[in-house]
Amino acid sequence: MGDDGVLQHLGEPVREQRDLAAGRALAPLADRAVLTVAGEDRLSWLDSITSQALTSLAPGVGTELLVLDPQGHVEYAASVVDDGERTWLIVDRDRAAGLLTWLQRMRFRLRVDPQAATDYAVVAGTVDATAHLPAAVTWRDPWPAVSPGGWGYAAVTPHPGEDRDWTEAIVPVSALETLVEAAAAGTQPLAGALAAEALRIAAWRPRASAEADGRTLPHEVDWLRTAVHLEKGCYRGQETVAKVHNLGHPPRRLVSLQLDGSDAELPAPGAAVRRDGVDVGAVTSVARHHDEGPIALAIIKRTVPVDAALTVEVDGGEVAAAQEVIVPPEAGRAASVPRLPRLSQRR
Repeated sequence: MGDDGVLQHLGEPVREQRDLAAGRALAPLADRAVLTVAGEDRLSWLDSITSQALTSLAPGVGTELLVLDPQGHVEYAASVVDDGERTWLIVDRDRAAGLLTWLQRMRFRLRVDPQAATDYAVVAGTVDATAHLPAAVTWRDPWPAVSPGGWGYAAVTPHPGEDRDWTEAIVPVSALETLVEAAAAGTQPLAGALAAEALRIAAWRPRASAEADGRTLPHEVDWLRTAVHLEKGCYRGQETVAKVHNLGHPPRRLVSLQLDGSDAELPAPGAAVRRDGVDVGAVTSVARHHDEGPIALAIIKRTVPVDAALTVEVDGGEVAAAQEVIVPPEAGRAASVPRLPRLSQRR
């Protein structure tokens, strides 16, 4: 358990990854927080102030939304599911208070009531693994399918997240005690945050607390795929979203990095990515994957060639990093990007 109360691992993070992916383990996600929005106007209100079309969201259907600043940069991201009476939002814990404050300020005279749901926690796993939990609602990750109104930039086949089976159940906090007791009795394996993060990074799945650095446009990390509806009405930042997608290219792009050396020290988030000794970007997320070894996500300049040799800063030196394109330099509506096999298949 970390100082922040987050269960990082239980001693065998690689095994925990395998168990989590196979549906044997569950991951308590203490780095997530839960917000709710009650009131008759909740869906139309959220639709009007965020990137996602939510007015017709059916109960039990999972989607996600972004809150952008006026220049189109990502400020907040939330997983969304409605139960017919309330809308539930799963948010990175370090951004939950800021998002709640912003939502409360945006209420005006509408019939909406955003609140922090502090009596609830988030437990993740496959659909089958989470099915027995006493969940108020469950959110199934739509990634990497392109949602209605969305647009996918990653031009590889198959997408590494294609078989991702990821569900987050919102359960009463008291249910965590039951999970701990089951784990102690050997009847319910648990996995830590390191395992959950490794599976996310391998699926090229962006996360606000990692990939949104204050300058991130949703295009740069392929977030138009699941979190942005390009045909809905106006919201803060929408003009930039439309302009970059329809008329230009995002200034930076997300890449997946295969890091050299199975026993090498992992770089820290924020570590410099370099080409010929010159900084061209930074690592956003990093993990040691059970199958792929040391991997990372990084945001680099759009102009870096897709075949450029890169290195990543580590404590005391650098390690080589093989770049796999997620968002192509030509990304945008007007670009015609050929579909490429994954790097791992080309080796």
